[in-house]
Amino acid sequence: MEGWPNRGADRLPDRRADGWPDHGSDGWLDRAADGWLHRGADGWLDCGRAGWLDRSVGRELDRGREGWLDRGADGGRTAAGTGGWIVVGIGGRVAAYDRKVAGRGRVRGVVAGCALLLVGCGGPVAPDTQTVAVQRVLDRRATAVVDQDRPAFLATEARPELATAAAEFDNLRAVPLAAWSYRLTALHRTGDRATADAELRYRVKGYDRAPVTAARALRLTRSDGRWYVSSDEPADKANQQLWEQGVVKAVRGAHSLVLGVGQPHDVLRNYADLADRAVPAVTRAWGADWPGHVVVLVPRSLEGMAGLLGAPASGYRGIAAVTTGEVGGAVKAPADRIIVNPEAYGVLGDLGKQVVLTHETTHVATRAHTTAATPLWLSEGYADWVGYRGSGRTPAQVAPELGRAVALGDVPAALPKDGDFAFAGDAGKLAQAYESGWMACRMIADRWGEARLNEFYRVVGDHQKRAGAVEGALRKVLGTTPEKFTRQWQAYLKAQLG
Repeated sequence: MEGWPNRGADRLPDRRADGWPDHGSDGWLDRAADGWLHRGADGWLDCGRAGWLDRSVGRELDRGREGWLDRGADGGRTAAGTGGWIVVGIGGRVAAYDRKVAGRGRVRGVVAGCALLLVGCGGPVAPDTQTVAVQRVLDRRATAVVDQDRPAFLATEARPELATAAAEFDNLRAVPLAAWSYRLTALHRTGDRATADAELRYRVKGYDRAPVTAARALRLTRSDGRWYVSSDEPADKANQQLWEQGVVKAVRGAHSLVLGVGQPHDVLRNYADLADRAVPAVTRAWGADWPGHVVVLVPRSLEGMAGLLGAPASGYRGIAAVTTGEVGGAVKAPADRIIVNPEAYGVLGDLGKQVVLTHETTHVATRAHTTAATPLWLSEGYADWVGYRGSGRTPAQVAPELGRAVALGDVPAALPKDGDFAFAGDAGKLAQAYESGWMACRMIADRWGEARLNEFYRVVGDHQKRAGAVEGALRKVLGTTPEKFTRQWQAYLKAQLG
């Protein structure tokens, strides 16, 4: 009469001989042979991976962090009572539900009609079983990659007999992976075919504190009720991964991991040696509040570098290396990669090669304090300052473009703007922008000291927003104003380069 299940003398729902509640004609409370509660014909009561009730699209049932049922969208709530019971209340109706575990984590006890099965009571929403099925095949694929289980990986492929099906798996073998996962973000099905959008997340063992993320576009086919991957490629306008360009070779250094494609072992070893010198040099300048190691990617060519960056090759033709990784000042800085342009890097002399690797390593070290508030003249100028620190090179040697301008009386009216650092712009102006930032950081170190330069960098980045960041740090750390600082910098350029 009140909508509760029929109960026996023990006040429990009618049960079978094995002690489990039996389902009625409406298909509720069905239990499969594996002992887990499964959803009935109306789509309710689906178990999650941990055996607890998962929320449906409408948040009717939600798990808390400890596996307890959480509040529904309508304010119906559950809470842990004494003795391991969950108390479910809807509109004043309360029922007890035993959370004690028996056997394989099966939950048994009192099921109080609508109070448990209809939290929210907004109407049943059946989960998308095909989305779940696709996520599961991606999970199996990810596990196979981490475990280096080739047969298991091929078992997720639609056509495992094709040579291309296993090529990228084999290309990955030398990469020491700590984690690899896919998160399905969209699924578009037409019969037994589907396209999917997913986020790939992976970490390199011993180097990445946070994962690299990459947008992927997948095609899938269904056969005999199971989904298989037909293709797994970068999403539109997304960057490639190194193993998509060929077999990856790995060389470990004391402070570095160098991953290369199409490069001889001795060339990769040379990169590792340069990186191993760069890391302690950066630590001496910046401090030890960073992991103290780097991952360097060396593709076969400029085109390979552009593919890793998801950008046209023309924009990086004269650039020896870049560092990836989002800025943001998070507690865990995102995984950084130093990506080399082997063509531009190869024509540099020994000092130039070392300066470039030290410059890029500085970006890795300062990443957690480099935010949207940090202007490029500071981040690039500081990286150059660390790169040339202790080299004995004079301003005239390091800043020839700026020196020629100053000698002609063309002293910059202001520090360079972010747009002056565009790779696709005029090469002379780009060089002058880098040199101007370097001279500004060099002046701070000469006039206020290296410790103040480091503090200035951190204070600017910690401001989070561009507006007022430099002005505030100039006042707080250096005791000056933007106008005075600009005049001091102009005078410094004339003194050092005039």
